[in-house]
Amino acid sequence: MNRRAGSRARDAVVTGIGLCLPGQDSPVFTADDLWSVASTGTSCLVKNGVYYGSVNLPKEMFAERVPGIPEFFSRHYTDAHRFGLVSLTQACADAGLDVQRDFEDAAILVGRGGVDANIDSYLAVLRADPATYPIAQALEMFVAAEQAVTPSDVALVQGALTRSRGANFTVSCGCASSALQIGNAQRMIAAGEADIVVVTGVDVFSVTLIRNIQRLLSGAQHAYDAMRSPDMPSLLPSFDALMRPYDRRADCINHGEGSATVVLESREHAFARDARLYGQVLSQATTRDGLANPLASEETGKALVSAVRRCLGDTWDIAQVPYLHGGSDGNVVVTAFEANAVRELYGPASRELLMTSQEGCFGHNGAPAGCLGVALTLLMMNRGQVCPTANCEEPADCLTFDPVPGTEPRPLDFDYAFTFNYQVGGVKSAILLGSADV
Repeated sequence: MNRRAGSRARDAVVTGIGLCLPGQDSPVFTADDLWSVASTGTSCLVKNGVYYGSVNLPKEMFAERVPGIPEFFSRHYTDAHRFGLVSLTQACADAGLDVQRDFEDAAILVGRGGVDANIDSYLAVLRADPATYPIAQALEMFVAAEQAVTPSDVALVQGALTRSRGANFTVSCGCASSALQIGNAQRMIAAGEADIVVVTGVDVFSVTLIRNIQRLLSGAQHAYDAMRSPDMPSLLPSFDALMRPYDRRADCINHGEGSATVVLESREHAFARDARLYGQVLSQATTRDGLANPLASEETGKALVSAVRRCLGDTWDIAQVPYLHGGSDGNVVVTAFEANAVRELYGPASRELLMTSQEGCFGHNGAPAGCLGVALTLLMMNRGQVCPTANCEEPADCLTFDPVPGTEPRPLDFDYAFTFNYQVGGVKSAILLGSADV
């Protein structure tokens, strides 16, 4: 391995991938686990009233993967804590780093989109009457509240596990949360602020809440249609059908839960310890559609095009990028603006472009999507194969790209790729990735 010098030393390279995602027989923890699911277009969604991707993580399995945490703290952990800690330790082990010894000066960054995991702890404190609450349990209530009533909860416990003295903060930008943290990590490394940055995305969605939303949507459909303007998205008809990104039958979103973590290092730091490199994060940009409606997203794709061009700058050209990892979750509005953006970026050549989404494997899991997109895209780049779009069998007529339908990966030798993430309200994130040596 040849040591790079100069500005290349501050490249942000990815050296570790860790997961805690829905699986078929057991959770998906490793890069190999992820590949076995995504490369075959396998869906880990289970229907229980609604389709949902659940992580079955027994206490014993958590304790095995994250040992040594005092029970005084761990008994108050929510699923968000547990999922995030598991993906963190898996990523550190994958990078060949000791989670309790090698992160003293590291930055620990977390992305959270939802607050479902915090509700029970929040309500417990809110409803507790200090005048009658048992004194013996007051300390337990305090510890539970301090650890779990805010969206910054996962960063708190991850910082404690790693003993990190570096930056430790949470970003909340919906389903683009960890994508923004990937961008923050790349910029921190480039500026010399850190040599190791760990980024985790984690979310938990309440199935009860999803079912209630389903009922509310059914009741609100008529009223919404009567007042809907052209810039407002259509209500998705159900959560009880299977999500099918880029398919002509796509009409719904299925949610999921879990966590994804990536370890980024400066190239100099990674080379000094002879680390294995998955690839590198070259740039990240975020834009918004600019609409007055806080829930809408316009379909032209111009904001996504702008994010892509900001990432490319004067250094790269879109013709160098033969693969895009899409953020489609089955929403036809998302598919429309992606198709339009691809047409504008690639012109007639877009028909040969491969663009896929694996959200149908694990469900739309919110904040983990950014880290998951980086991890999976780099695995595809390393293996020279593009994973199929899970649950896509009949590509929609409006597509301006090849979504790789079916259950077989497509061979592709590539050194550059984009991965996209979006937040409700028109926010677009684009991350430009490169192979380790470009």
